[in-house]
Amino acid sequence: MTPINPIQLKDEGNKHFQAGDIDKAIECYTKAIKECKDKNTLAVIHRNRSACYLKKENYASAASDASKAIDIDAADIKALYRRCQALEKLGKLDMAFKDVQRCATLEPKNKTFLETLRRLGAEIQAKLKTTFSTDSRVQNMFDILLNEEMEKDKREKAANNLIVLSREDAGAERIFQNNGVPLLLNMIETGKPEMILAAIRTLSGMCTGHKARAMAIIHMVGVDKMCSIMAIDNEEIALATCNLFQCINDSLTGGDSREYGKEEALVLDASKDLKTILLSLLEMVASKKVSGHGRDQALNLLTKNVPRKDRKDKNNSRTLFTIDQGLKKILKVCGQVPELPDQLPLTENTQLIASVLLNKLYDDLTCDPERNNFRDVCDEYIKSKIDPNNMDKTLHAVNVISGLLQGPFDVGNALVGHQGIMEMMVALCGSEREVDQMVAVEALIHSSTKMSRASFIITNGVSLLKDIYKKTTNERIKIRALVGLCKLGSAGGDDYSLRQFAEGSTEKLAKQCRKWLCNPQIDTKTRKWAIEGLAYLSNDADVKDDFVEDELALKAMFELAKSRDKTILYAVACTLVNCTNCYDKKEIIPELVQLAKFSKQHVPEQHPKDKKDFIEKRVKRLLKAGVTSALAVMVKADSSILTDQTKEMLARVFLALSEDARDRGTIVAQGGGKALIPLALEGTDTGKVKASHALAKIAAVSNPEIAFPGERMYEVVRPLVSLLHTDREGIQNFEALKGLTNLAGYSEKLRKKIVKEKALPDIENYMFEEQDQIRQAATECMCNLVTCKEVQDRYLEDGNDKMKLLVLLCGEDDDKLQIAAGGALAMITAAQKKLCTKLTRVTPQWLEILQRLCLHTNPNIQHRGIVIVYNMLNSDDNELAKKLIESEMLEILSVIGKAADNPKRQEVIDAARACLVKAMDLDLIKPFTSPS
Repeated sequence: MTPINPIQLKDEGNKHFQAGDIDKAIECYTKAIKECKDKNTLAVIHRNRSACYLKKENYASAASDASKAIDIDAADIKALYRRCQALEKLGKLDMAFKDVQRCATLEPKNKTFLETLRRLGAEIQAKLKTTFSTDSRVQNMFDILLNEEMEKDKREKAANNLIVLSREDAGAERIFQNNGVPLLLNMIETGKPEMILAAIRTLSGMCTGHKARAMAIIHMVGVDKMCSIMAIDNEEIALATCNLFQCINDSLTGGDSREYGKEEALVLDASKDLKTILLSLLEMVASKKVSGHGRDQALNLLTKNVPRKDRKDKNNSRTLFTIDQGLKKILKVCGQVPELPDQLPLTENTQLIASVLLNKLYDDLTCDPERNNFRDVCDEYIKSKIDPNNMDKTLHAVNVISGLLQGPFDVGNALVGHQGIMEMMVALCGSEREVDQMVAVEALIHSSTKMSRASFIITNGVSLLKDIYKKTTNERIKIRALVGLCKLGSAGGDDYSLRQFAEGSTEKLAKQCRKWLCNPQIDTKTRKWAIEGLAYLSNDADVKDDFVEDELALKAMFELAKSRDKTILYAVACTLVNCTNCYDKKEIIPELVQLAKFSKQHVPEQHPKDKKDFIEKRVKRLLKAGVTSALAVMVKADSSILTDQTKEMLARVFLALSEDARDRGTIVAQGGGKALIPLALEGTDTGKVKASHALAKIAAVSNPEIAFPGERMYEVVRPLVSLLHTDREGIQNFEALKGLTNLAGYSEKLRKKIVKEKALPDIENYMFEEQDQIRQAATECMCNLVTCKEVQDRYLEDGNDKMKLLVLLCGEDDDKLQIAAGGALAMITAAQKKLCTKLTRVTPQWLEILQRLCLHTNPNIQHRGIVIVYNMLNSDDNELAKKLIESEMLEILSVIGKAADNPKRQEVIDAARACLVKAMDLDLIKPFTSPS
């Protein structure tokens, strides 16, 4: 059989095509493709068949054939244009646009290509508008998310877009109106963690700051449903759901300032919903169905939202309701003994969070009957659990007491004093079971917190604990017994003369603690107790010094501080406060010491190793071992365990670490700058001031973009401005000014933020300060702020001495002050010509001061003076220019301007020459001509 010639078939196909018989043409081309071996001919046939498919409106095949031709020859212009036409019909505009772009590049003058390019460009723009109109976007996202076949990265992207959209009010409303809540519930029903997270975070965005929408969502999703999601054993989901509850709570309790008009009464009565949420959270606290993470977040929500935020608010009904409905449930959590069977699921942190909550509730009570009721409920609960025939129930009771001792100490302390309780603890210490001993020893440790109380324990407890310490072979019990001894041994604080134990035994105890701390074979919970021991023992300066020399022990402590167990934060913070000596020290007045000695009273003594040079060495050691990165992780602890007191201690440590300017780079490199911002914004007043002071020290010497990346740069301004208050110490005022000067020199946006935070009146006041360094720092700060329009307006206003002060500061005998004041004056007169005239009116000495600047031996000061003169000549005030040139100023400028070029003084010489040229332009002096 003779082979069929593909070229012949192709030509036949062409004839059919021209005759309009498209089906026959396709048939010929298809046969030719099967037979053809030559690549170039094959490309032509594919291209021709593509044209047929276009005619038949079979656009997918047309695009496919054109692509095969392009694969053989990338510059096949006919194939490119055919594929462009097919893709356009298939709705793939962006791909069609790329093809026609290539055609237009190959044939730039082809009108068809140019016209198609313009048309497709316009269509793409129109399509983008509709795609991004929120409705279709929302629908699109849900389609992608709920489509099982869709690729993972596309679904992730859609989830993120949905979350971002829900954070804008218009976007949240669109999601809500487009059946969003049921669709989000569908996402939750998939049971996939990433889908649940995306749905919960989207709901949080939708509930933020919109009361009506938040209430609608509560009813559509249901509080029980939200609680069951928070109960899942997944830390991220529990945290996200906790955040959702918080957003709902904030919107319902006044985080929404919208005007609702007539519907107000209907919409705004949220008390029922808030009560439902509170009861559901209390149910979660003691439910076995709830995971440890879920329980933590339920307790965190109660801690954050039940007690009053402001003590001036007289209404503590939420607290009373919580005590009435849930106190026993919280006590049940405190009493859990994880080593026993059939306990509630807990995390490492749950019981301490419960203690913090108990403390907050007790603190929120306003009168004795309320406090007595709280104590009675606790007392009754413990009595109901003590059972001589059931050791496990009794342990539960002892653990509840431990929980109370870590929370409202007075309540726990009163219970320990009840008849039989102490005896029960002692009996448990002698039990055969490890768990009995452990629970009892921990209770003993917690009950010896206050020195006054400890005197009772010291008499009974020390011998008991020593006994356990010597006899037990169990390391876990040994460590706990040791911590009890450490705690009792440290009752004298850092007072060298009040040591409970014999010389040297404190160091021995500390050495043992460090050994346990470094032993990875021991479980984290037990190693944590070793840090507790060091927290007490490091009151002793010998112990501090030995500890910081032991780099392995330091690093082990920092690693534990970064672990998920946050119950450790307080002990680590205490230890670091002790090692850096940043606690408040009582001032010792020599006369009183003499008097005390005479009357045989006790006098506190300072340990030689608590002197300044020893402290500095310890700080360097801590920084070298990586203390900053540990602190940065501790600050992020998202939990009520990070109490205001712990935050204050962390702020104190940061301040001690940043004392030496050379160490601040290390602190910034390890994330210290970022970590300080939340400490400066929340916590005790002392803590906020200490953190702000540390921020000021860092801001003064660092590049703000590196120390406080992104938006954090603007968050630093407020803490620094708070240090300008007259109540603050001089050193705090000074360092805040230095920090603000550095920030103000960085960007216009930062300058505006400083002005917005109302810092200007304080900075201006400090320019009048008698203390030289503060006055100089304030003037330097103002010098960096004068380019800001708002600042210039203040100088333009009449009826103040701002301009006069700047001029007079230029006349002071302090080089640095003159540079700052002269710089400010030079910049502000360049920006505002009216101020040149005002400058001559504020003080009769203006010309003399200006001449002194221009004659100064320091070229920096001289340059600023001459620039001010140039600004005055350039100010459109001819009288003023004439007055300047008629004074001795002309002679000064001439001498400087005629000097030979000199690289060290070139700026000054050039500025003087510019003044002379300006004077010639104004016809105030004649050009200098040499005799012919």
